[in-house]
Amino acid sequence: SKVGAGGVKDEENEEEESRGAALQHRHYLSYDGVGMGTPSQRERQYRQIRVDRTAEQVLNYRQKEHERAAAADRAMVERDMRQRSQKIKITQAVERLVEDLIQESMARGDFQNLSGAGKPLNKFEYNPYADPMTHNLNRILIDNGYQPSWVGRARLSDPMSPTEQNQWEQLCASVEEDLMKLNKMVDNYNLIVPMLSMQMVHFSLVRELDRAVRGAERRRMDQLRDKEKERQRRKEEKRRVNASSKTRAKSRGLVSWIQRFLRC
Repeated sequence: SKVGAGGVKDEENEEEESRGAALQHRHYLSYDGVGMGTPSQRERQYRQIRVDRTAEQVLNYRQKEHERAAAADRAMVERDMRQRSQKIKITQAVERLVEDLIQESMARGDFQNLSGAGKPLNKFEYNPYADPMTHNLNRILIDNGYQPSWVGRARLSDPMSPTEQNQWEQLCASVEEDLMKLNKMVDNYNLIVPMLSMQMVHFSLVRELDRAVRGAERRRMDQLRDKEKERQRRKEEKRRVNASSKTRAKSRGLVSWIQRFLRC
């Protein structure tokens, strides 16, 4: 649209200039005095000249647009460079501040009473049967929360057998039919409810299944927690029984020793 408007303005300017030019300097009065030959030939030449002028104007317009886009890109790059340099300055300022605080603490002697002062760092346990590099990498991964897939899978429940998978699919199909009936009842309720705020939304099979799976997982975790508590309780009870039996054995041994001593 801009190119068309510019072309129209240029044509108007050319027409005005051609009108203002003296007629004696023009070979022909038609087609702005352009071309040679018959009128049809001069008309084709005049149209070709107009096409060439329009192409040149389009080329100039595109060149200006490219220059404008390049200037915008340069401005964006300069802005990014200024922001990056500012961040680098802030980071360097923070590093200098930390280094100054560390030097002040060292000057006060805050690092002299450390438990590991003068001792080598023993962050990783030594395993003579493993490659130190592999051991250290595994330790770093563990410290950052990474773990092999089989370790994470071991924490989950066992996968379902084909029979259990078939039963699960049948249960999902029956639940889907029930949900369709329930959603039909919800639609009927929404048609007769007097206010929009009292309407209900449909029940989703995926949402209900996800809720059921989460509930089953919580119950399983609760059962495991209860089993662990029961095991700890039995272990503590066994320890108390052993302690009491040892105490009774010691007391009986002491009584028998006193009786033997008195008999003598």
